[in-house]
Amino acid sequence: MTIHTALTGRDAAARRSAALAPTCRGANFYAIDGGLRDILPLYMDDALLTHLKPHLNELGELAGGRLHDLSEQAERHGPVLHARDGYGRDEEWVEYHPAYREMEEIAFGRFGMHAMSHRAGVLGWPSPMAPIAKYVFHYMFAQAEFGLLCPVNLTDSSSELVRRFGSEALRNRYLDRMWSQDTQTLFKCAQFMTEKAGGSDVGAAELTAVRDGDAWRLYGEKWFCSNADAELAVLLARPEGAPAGGRGLGLFLMPKVLPDGARNAYRILRLKDKLGSRTMASGEIAFEGALAYQLGQLDQGLKHMLVMVNSSRVSHLARAAGMMRRCLNEALVASRHRNAFGRAVIDHPLMRRQLLKLMVPTEQALSALLYAATADEKVLRLLTPIAKYRACRDNVTVATGAMEARGGNGYIEDWPNARLVRDAHLGLLWEGTSNINALDAVQRAVGKAGAQKELNEAAGQLLESAPGLPGQFRTRLSSAVTEATSFAEQVAAAPENERFCRLATGKLYHATTATLLATEGARLGKAGGDARRLVLSRFVLEHRLADRPPAGFDAQRWEDEAIDLLLDEAPVPLARAAALAQG
Repeated sequence: MTIHTALTGRDAAARRSAALAPTCRGANFYAIDGGLRDILPLYMDDALLTHLKPHLNELGELAGGRLHDLSEQAERHGPVLHARDGYGRDEEWVEYHPAYREMEEIAFGRFGMHAMSHRAGVLGWPSPMAPIAKYVFHYMFAQAEFGLLCPVNLTDSSSELVRRFGSEALRNRYLDRMWSQDTQTLFKCAQFMTEKAGGSDVGAAELTAVRDGDAWRLYGEKWFCSNADAELAVLLARPEGAPAGGRGLGLFLMPKVLPDGARNAYRILRLKDKLGSRTMASGEIAFEGALAYQLGQLDQGLKHMLVMVNSSRVSHLARAAGMMRRCLNEALVASRHRNAFGRAVIDHPLMRRQLLKLMVPTEQALSALLYAATADEKVLRLLTPIAKYRACRDNVTVATGAMEARGGNGYIEDWPNARLVRDAHLGLLWEGTSNINALDAVQRAVGKAGAQKELNEAAGQLLESAPGLPGQFRTRLSSAVTEATSFAEQVAAAPENERFCRLATGKLYHATTATLLATEGARLGKAGGDARRLVLSRFVLEHRLADRPPAGFDAQRWEDEAIDLLLDEAPVPLARAAALAQG
C-alpha cells in the first residue's frame, strides 16, 4: 500500500488552500476605486475634495481592514432585545456587540457622517459640507458595512425635519445632540412609518395622536421600525378626528426618554429576524400613550415627511453603488486569482463578458450617485425615484453575479458574497418598493409634476457642453433621452398603462446614465485622462436600453476590443474611446 504523505496533514491542506482566490480584505477601497477617483473632481469643489482626500483614504483603508472585521463580528453577534432589567422592571433595552459600538464610533464619531452637511467643524471643514460629501462617505462605508448606514441616514434626515418644522424649543433641545460626534451624548434618530394595515400605503396608517396640552399622546402600533431603540423617532400619526388618508396625517417627534428622565410610554415588542442588515436592530413598537411633539402643520405631515425622501433615496443609491463596487471588486479578484482549465478564469471570454455585465451597472450607479448629489431639486424630483428603482434592483443582480464568479465558496458564509446578496435585497424595500418608486416616477413626477422636462433639459446641457464627444454618438444619446421621456409621458397619460411604469422608469435611468457616462468620459479624455466611461456608455445603450441586441456577430465585434480595454487598468485615450463609441 502506498501512503501519500505529501497529500495529508496541515502543510498539504495549506498548500491546496493557496489555490483558492482571495477576497478584497486588506485592500484600500478608496485607492483601488479608479472610477470614483476619476470622476469625483468633476462633481466636487476642488478645495473640499483636496481637504477630504486624506479622510476618504483613511475610510478606504478602514473599509478594507478594521471596519471590515468589525462588520463581520457584528453580523455574527446581532442585537438582542432584553424585555426587562435585572430588577424585573419593564425597561426593555437592546444589547449590541462591542464591534457594533466601535462601528458607531467610526461613522458618527470619527467621520461625523450624520452631521457633515448640517454644521461646521466636521472633519475640520469650516462650514456645512455640500451633500455630495456625505454621500461619498456612505458609498465608501457601504463597501464594508451596510446596516449601520440606516441609523446614520435616519439621524441625518430626521434632524433636517426638526430644523425645518420643529418649534424653537425643540430645535434648541435636540439639534445639537442630533449633530454631536460624541457618541456618549449623541441622540441617534429613527423613523417609524410602516403599519400592518398599510405597508407602502402610508395613508392607511392607524396610529392615533391625542392632544395633551402643548404635546400629543400616541396610541397604536408600528410594524417595521429600524433603529428601534434610538433616542428619538420621527413618525406619522393621525390626530384624533382627522380625516382618513394621507391628508389626515401629522408629523411628530417622539423622544425615548422624557425631559424629566422618565422612560416614554412605548414598548419594543420584539426585534425582526431579518434576511439582511442584521447588525442593525429593527423592531415592532406598541405605543401606550407615548408623548410626542408636533412638527409643522398637522394637515401637512405627509408632505413634510416627503422632504427627507429625496435625501434618503440618494443615500440608498449611495449604498447600492458602494455595494456593487465591492461586488465587482470581489468578482475581479476571484477571477484573476483562480485558474480553471489551464488559465486564469478572467482570461476565458465568457467570464470576461460576465464581468462587464457587473461593471456596467456599477459604473452607472456611481455616475447617478454623484450627479444626484449635486443636482437641483427640480431634476431630483424624477432622478431620485428612477435611480432608487434601478440601482437597487441592479445591486441584487450584481451581488448574485459576483457570488457566481467566486463559485461555491461564494455561497458559504465564511466569504463575503452571501452577505452581500442578503443585504442587497433590502434596498428593494426601504423608501418604497420597486413598484412604489416606478409609480412615483411615472405617474407623479412625470404625469403630475412634468419633471421629465427638467431632466431632459439637463441631459441636453450635459451633451452640448461635453468636449470631444463624437457628434454621431451625441445625437444617439440625445435621441435615447427623448425616446425614454416620450415613452414615460405616454405611460403617464393613461391609467391603463400603469403596467408599463417599471419599464418606463428603467428606460429613463438607462438613458440618463448613458448620457452621464459619455459626458464624463469625454471630459476626462479631453483633459488627457481616462475616457473609458465613454465606452461604457455604448454598452448601456446597446445592452440595457435597446429592446434587443444588434443582429449578427459582426455587429458586436467592437465588444472584444472594448472588453479588453475595460478589464485593463491602463487609461483609455479619448480617440480610441470615441472610435469605439461611434462604432
